[in-house]
Amino acid sequence: MNSRSFAIFALLMVQVLYGLNYTFAKIVMNENYVKPFALTILRVGGAAILFWLISIWLPKEKVERKDYFKFFVAAVFGVAINMLFYIKGVELTTPIHASAIITINPVLILILSSIVLKEKITGLKVLGLGLALAGALALTLFGDSDRVGDNVLLGNTFIFINSIFYSIYIILIKQLTAKYHPFTFIKWLFLFGFFMVLPFGYNQLQEVEWQVFTPYVYFLILFVVVGATFGTYLLNPIALNKLKASTVGIFIYLQPVIAGLFAIIMDADSIDSLKIVAMVLIFSGVYLVSRKSNKVN
Repeated sequence: MNSRSFAIFALLMVQVLYGLNYTFAKIVMNENYVKPFALTILRVGGAAILFWLISIWLPKEKVERKDYFKFFVAAVFGVAINMLFYIKGVELTTPIHASAIITINPVLILILSSIVLKEKITGLKVLGLGLALAGALALTLFGDSDRVGDNVLLGNTFIFINSIFYSIYIILIKQLTAKYHPFTFIKWLFLFGFFMVLPFGYNQLQEVEWQVFTPYVYFLILFVVVGATFGTYLLNPIALNKLKASTVGIFIYLQPVIAGLFAIIMDADSIDSLKIVAMVLIFSGVYLVSRKSNKVN
């Protein structure tokens, strides 16, 4: 398998891991095995340990003292706020809603890039922005769930906020990812992030009754920590290093498809006309935003 083929495989696996995670994480939380902020501590702490262990066998890279603060700020947006809102949102909404809203990340990144980096937005991209945001708002405001205890409006809002903070994080780390090896960046990101999320979920972590867990529950938690956190952050840099941004952008469409199919199979969600229309709007919008302009500036 050549490097490009492996990069495509890595990118596909990232979408599969994320897609399955919506249902697995929701089962863990909704069955009251682990509350959301405690699960966030397990995700961030477990991934931090694994990345620091891997770094033992990787070439050592010196970090400039001034950049530690930049790592800290990146961890605020990319780990702490981002993951706390994400996991709480997944608890309250459905896998299809959450995974569909997540796909607007390229749209939000474009908006922020135009504001912060002064990047130009074409008329076609403006249309894409409108379509994608309309779809996300439709899901957020009018979405529903068959599960008693879900609060779809609040959950979708949390997922939307998570996407905003993740997009800010992507803008913030552009210089850092160009300067440092991805694993150098990620290990510090998760280390700082762990101490940030610890106060939010410490009490919830103390309430976990590990003795009642079945092997299946342990598998679900390991999947969330090792697969959907460590695995995705491990595979993403491989894909991004070998593939064009436009190729990477296309794969984001797979995430809600995988999440939706798996959630339906697991009886964790259902499909309806609103979800279909909203996803078509979001997919169309993200496609227009992700298209390269043929105009030569």
